[in-house]
Amino acid sequence: MLFNGFKKEALEFLEEIKINNNKIWFEQNRQRWKEVILEPNIAYIEEMGEHLIALVPNIKALPKVSGSLFKIYRDVRFSKDKTPIKTKIGLMFWQGNTHRMQSASFYMQYTSSEVLLVSGIRTFKTDLLRTYREYIKIPKNAKNLDCILKDLSSKGIKISPSHYKRYPIGFNKDDEFAYLSLYNCLFAYKTHKPNKTFLSNKIINSNYKFYEECLPLHEWLYELTLVS
Repeated sequence: MLFNGFKKEALEFLEEIKINNNKIWFEQNRQRWKEVILEPNIAYIEEMGEHLIALVPNIKALPKVSGSLFKIYRDVRFSKDKTPIKTKIGLMFWQGNTHRMQSASFYMQYTSSEVLLVSGIRTFKTDLLRTYREYIKIPKNAKNLDCILKDLSSKGIKISPSHYKRYPIGFNKDDEFAYLSLYNCLFAYKTHKPNKTFLSNKIINSNYKFYEECLPLHEWLYELTLVS
């Protein structure tokens, strides 16, 4: 399937969901969803996956819903938002055999008004958080991560904010890299408006460049997941 960019009609469709957020409306418009969102996104996953192999040979790019493409229906059992239809589209490429959300990954999300690019892990669940804290107690690991984050920041790439206010047991606030223990996730990201590049095949190279810049963080996090 040839990817020619994301569709302007997809942005309009996502905007419409805001005022028609119910399953009846969606099922009546499922064919539109298939044409303007599903098919272009599947094509993007296939092509982006082929590019990412150059960075990560065993990257997982699964061109299907619940694979690299997130479901459009929200699981309201575990969400504060009880509207059934998502107004954002999520696409993920990940490395490793753990759950995709606990894996080093390259991610893209778009709404009708914003495109978000992410490299990292967006949530550390309990086991991974415990492993992360032990991992950064090793000076070499902490120093490498500190250098990676500072380098990305110097390039204008944003880093996920720290979450905790208190230092966990085993960390001294006076230590140079103690700030790393305050994270409950770790990712680099940037945002922009849907533009001409987004609506063309040029989005492949644009996104690839961002992921390439973030590769050191991806590799650091992948090594972390091998420990857990």
